[in-house]
Amino acid sequence: MSEKVLMSGNEAIAEGAIRAGCGAYFGYPITPQNELIAYMARNMLDKGRVFIQAESEVAAINMVYGASCAGARAMTSSSSPGMSLKQEGISYGAGADVPMVIANVVRGGPGLGSIAPAQSDYFQSTRGGGHGDYRCVVLAPKSVQECADLTYLAFDLADKYRMPVIVLADGMLGQMMEGVALPPEKSPSELPQRDWTAGKMRERAADGNRKTARHITSIHLQPNELEGVTRARFTRYEAIQAAEVRYEEIGCADAELVLVAYGTSARVCLGAHKLAAQEGIKLGIFRPITLWPFPHQALGKLAAQGKPLLTVEMSLGQLVEDVKLAVFGAIAAGNADAAKAAKVHLLGHSGGMIPTEEEVFAEAKRILGK
Repeated sequence: MSEKVLMSGNEAIAEGAIRAGCGAYFGYPITPQNELIAYMARNMLDKGRVFIQAESEVAAINMVYGASCAGARAMTSSSSPGMSLKQEGISYGAGADVPMVIANVVRGGPGLGSIAPAQSDYFQSTRGGGHGDYRCVVLAPKSVQECADLTYLAFDLADKYRMPVIVLADGMLGQMMEGVALPPEKSPSELPQRDWTAGKMRERAADGNRKTARHITSIHLQPNELEGVTRARFTRYEAIQAAEVRYEEIGCADAELVLVAYGTSARVCLGAHKLAAQEGIKLGIFRPITLWPFPHQALGKLAAQGKPLLTVEMSLGQLVEDVKLAVFGAIAAGNADAAKAAKVHLLGHSGGMIPTEEEVFAEAKRILGK
């Protein structure tokens, strides 16, 4: 493992992107992710890569679209209100099967809200966010180390599946500083060869004229054609759901109650887990790392054991809906009696409020009747 360096989550996302071979970054300042864009401004140009502070979030995401179509690994970043402005461009990227990486360092909302950490963009990220039928892979780090590692992974997944990938952090993770062992920097020869990009024309006819120019677009005016390409895309999504689910379990096998959380909330749950151990209470932690594809089956297996589930999130009930879907899936799989006993509870905060370890532990004890 390489020697660790001290950096913030925002800086780790940026450095992870650079080491993954990001060739073009386009962004617009917004708190609490400004350190990310500042880091890219300092380091991308030094490496002879493209950095542009766009005139708006709308411009930035469309620049990512264009740069990716031209062959570059491209990225943007923002925070909640800025992500709302990017949704049309993300939908266009999904509809044209264009790889793109987007980091969202979430703040309190709705509207301008606050600049404090939140997780209230869960629905926006995992349900598409923009118009139409599409998905984004969503990766949720819980540490500064994972900010680097999951961003590094995001570029590979975006290229592998030709789709948008979102790194969903929050203001706490973006601002905190920890030691990070950085991944190796990819050389140009290690980057995937894109045989679909614009500008590289197909074979020429006998008369020397181009047979077909590569045209990257999301427009399909015939309904049957649009449904066909969308169904093909969802077949690819099924492959992603089979191959790319990531999660972490801590002490779930013999737990009396399982805490379900991601990101900063999962860190809080680790503290509650330790408090419980001091009193001989067994709390488990189930942490989804991919919010889409969500680990419904893995969580459903815990539900099938009849364990109560406490969802801890920095929103007023978004992650909890996927937790309930996992329980319903366990019921549908034939574990009805046990899964029905797996009551789903919610401890949620909003507006930038963060749950405390003591609060989570107290709620767990209340549910368990202790």
